[in-house]
Amino acid sequence: MGVKEIEKKLLDESTINSLNTSSVQRYLIFKSFLDFFLALIGIIITSPVIILFSIFIKLESKGPIFYKQERVGTNGKLFYVIKLRSMFINAEENGAQWASKNDPRVTRIGAFIRKTRIDELPQLLNVLKGEMSLIGPRPERPMFTEKFNNEIPGFTKRLMVKPGLTGWAQVNGGYDITAKHKLELDLFYIEEISLKLDMYILLKTIRIVITGDGAR
Repeated sequence: MGVKEIEKKLLDESTINSLNTSSVQRYLIFKSFLDFFLALIGIIITSPVIILFSIFIKLESKGPIFYKQERVGTNGKLFYVIKLRSMFINAEENGAQWASKNDPRVTRIGAFIRKTRIDELPQLLNVLKGEMSLIGPRPERPMFTEKFNNEIPGFTKRLMVKPGLTGWAQVNGGYDITAKHKLELDLFYIEEISLKLDMYILLKTIRIVITGDGAR
């Protein structure tokens, strides 16, 4: 599904009323500044961790250190997320697929950085570029966005706000929730978006990172 088709679907569907209020619009502007500031600090603080695990990744298996994958962003705009590579190269030679528990394509170092979410740290660069927010619906790949929207009309409503490193669906359902449940949770977040909710999600994310809950 291309950008034009996604934008058309968004225009054809009803908007979320809460996003049109002046208070929410002001918060979204504030959130963009906060995202940039916190992402910049995050990159500085976590750079030693990224460098260390970049070395481990290179020592364990052949292939690039970083992995780029196309995702669908705000209003259907496509961009590439940046991650530390956690799988062997040619992991999708048989086609695109979701990761599963005990996925044989995942390296030993990859299993650890996925469980601790260290593989997601380079996405702070996506936040700095304005492609993502620290908190919001997780961005899907174009083929999955099209598939889910065909199965669940309205799935693209998730694209009304910036995708996030973490989100309400991630802290409440993890990776294994259905697309329908994910949509319900993400729409709740969009309806209730606020600084208080974002801080709550951030705190729950920290707990999940420490405990490793929901990783695969």
